Amino acid sequence: MIKVYKELNDVLLVTLEIKEASLENGDAFKVEVIKLFDKYHKSIAIDMSVVEYIDSSFLGSIVSVFKHLISFQNEVVLVGLSKDITNLFALTRLDKVFKIYSTFDEVSK
Repeated sequence: MIKVYKELNDVLLVTLEIKEASLENGDAFKVEVIKLFDKYHKSIAIDMSVVEYIDSSFLGSIVSVFKHLISFQNEVVLVGLSKDITNLFALTRLDKVFKIYSTFDEVSK
C-alpha cells in the first residue's frame, strides 16, 4: 500500500499506492505509516497523487498518524493531492492542520 521513495534529510518520502482511500484500508495505512516512523524516526511526506477518492474514516486515519508523529516532534505532510481531495481538506479545514505540497521537491525546500 505504501512504497518508500527515499529519505531526504529529516523526511521520509513515501507514496500511497491506492486509488480509493476508505474504511477498508484506513487501519492498514495507519499501522504501516507508524511502523515506518518507528523504523526511521523521521517526519513523513506522503505522496497521494494516485488517490482518487478518500472518505471520512481514512481522513481519521491520517489525523491519527499526524497525532502520533506530532507527539514525537515530527510531522506528516501531504503531497500531490488532486483538486477534489484538496477541496475536501479545505472543506474540513484540515488544510490548516497539514502542510500540503504539489511535489516532493517543494518539501525539501
